[in-house]
Amino acid sequence: MPDPSPVAADEHAIATLQEAIAEVVPDRECIVWRDRRLTWREVTERSRRLANGLLDAGVGGEVVHDDDAPGWVSPHDHIALYLTNGNEYLEAMLGAWKAGAAAINVNYRYTAEELAFVLADAGAVAVVYHARFAPVLAAALPHVASVRLLVVVDDGSGTEPIEGSVGYEAFLAAADAGRPGVTWSPSDRYVVYTGGTTGNPKGVLWRQGDFLHTALGIRGSQAELVERARRPDRPRALPAPPFMHGAAHWNALSCLLAGGTVVIQHDTDHLDPADVLDTCEREHVSSLLIVGDAFARPLLDELRCSDRDLSSLRVLMTGGAVLSPAIKAQIVAELPTLRIVDILGSSETGRHGLASTDADVGAEPGVFAPSDTTVVLDETRTRQLVPGSPERGWLAQRGRVPLGYLGDEAKTRDTFPRVDGVVHAIAGDRARRRADGAIELLGRDSVTINTGGEKVHAEEVEQALKAHPAIYDALVVGRPSERWGSEIVAVVALDARADGLDVDAVRAAAGEHLARYKLPKAFVVVDRVQRSASGKPDYAWASQVAAGEA
Repeated sequence: MPDPSPVAADEHAIATLQEAIAEVVPDRECIVWRDRRLTWREVTERSRRLANGLLDAGVGGEVVHDDDAPGWVSPHDHIALYLTNGNEYLEAMLGAWKAGAAAINVNYRYTAEELAFVLADAGAVAVVYHARFAPVLAAALPHVASVRLLVVVDDGSGTEPIEGSVGYEAFLAAADAGRPGVTWSPSDRYVVYTGGTTGNPKGVLWRQGDFLHTALGIRGSQAELVERARRPDRPRALPAPPFMHGAAHWNALSCLLAGGTVVIQHDTDHLDPADVLDTCEREHVSSLLIVGDAFARPLLDELRCSDRDLSSLRVLMTGGAVLSPAIKAQIVAELPTLRIVDILGSSETGRHGLASTDADVGAEPGVFAPSDTTVVLDETRTRQLVPGSPERGWLAQRGRVPLGYLGDEAKTRDTFPRVDGVVHAIAGDRARRRADGAIELLGRDSVTINTGGEKVHAEEVEQALKAHPAIYDALVVGRPSERWGSEIVAVVALDARADGLDVDAVRAAAGEHLARYKLPKAFVVVDRVQRSASGKPDYAWASQVAAGEA
């Protein structure tokens, strides 16, 4: 079981740090969305009001941390955020922590059955939800005994709220605006639910002090961080994916805790590339977060057919899915001053490393500069592989890692083992440690295809295929084969400018980067490759397509 780290001078509670920054930049814009321009003072007051309202309702309260408690146990009440992007999402996260509770992210695309599973698994005592989701939430609630408070956000949908719900703005207005009477600690938990792409969703429990250090890279004393936040050159960041996914709200929190401004595009129901770029231009966004090719390709198409002033946009970040080299090069050609940063990480490990591309330097595909706590463990997960080792191992984070999975002792012990007396986090990615110290990412073990006795990583093949101009998007899966055991099948969507699929040409181009046994045995052309709202691949759907079942 992972042990809690001792409280150190350079670790912080999120609520404490946010309030300290608000004291020095009270009139700076904190959150901008549509016609809302909320200052740091206003966000601080609104999140305090939410916290005090929760406390008045018996949710949250003082937490006494037990360093000997199992890592899979949370000491907090949990508040589910069943919302699309908006200021209320970030206010509710902050307000939950300020009340001594912890927010949990909920995928708003879930069915009632899936929603009930997550709410029950988290033991959620409160739900903050957009009105449009009332029907699904109402169907889920009879299966969740723990929920005792419902707060509804008016989204203009006209959907009738669930009986007994309290309106969000009324809830805030009725509460006190003073600092809540709860002690905030770096040992307070940050909870993020995984997407469940390889099983049921899991709640990952972090100490906030470790989360800020390992996942967001926030280093330094409170005085140092506040002084940096005071500077006028703070980021204006637009996280384009839904906040219900870790990559997006990590980006938002990172921006806020640097004293910056989080900008939200107008349309938060789906990816509208014109809306995203219009918002970047209008609000002078300096940093844009996307998720791999699923976001990048539509944005690139929009860039090519428009003439916007995006001179303020300096950094394009991508996390959660791979951004192919060909797309990177085309984006930089459109915006030569842009720097593209690939972030390698996961909910269970935080940030493993970075890869940077700009007009002068192109990053090698799948190769990352590791963080100082990133290692590669051998097949048995008992020793570190030295740089230059030819072995294929497990990508891991050591030291300040999550405490565990909420309510799951077995999964906690499996994912967070001790190696040489130090807790490591292993999310399931395969990698090699190159002689120069860089990490060569091979892909998720869960999407590895065993064909003819050879192991092939789906992501590696996908990247090689998408380098061909005819391939707009691709997912690679295995399907049963009498000869190979499992044969590699590519499910592809074609570029609108492509004149059909020349399978031999695509195989030949991919063969310049891959051994022959890694090349697809078959291709299935679809109108659109199915992905989640965050851009992550839906391999279950692709497997059905490859098998002719969808």
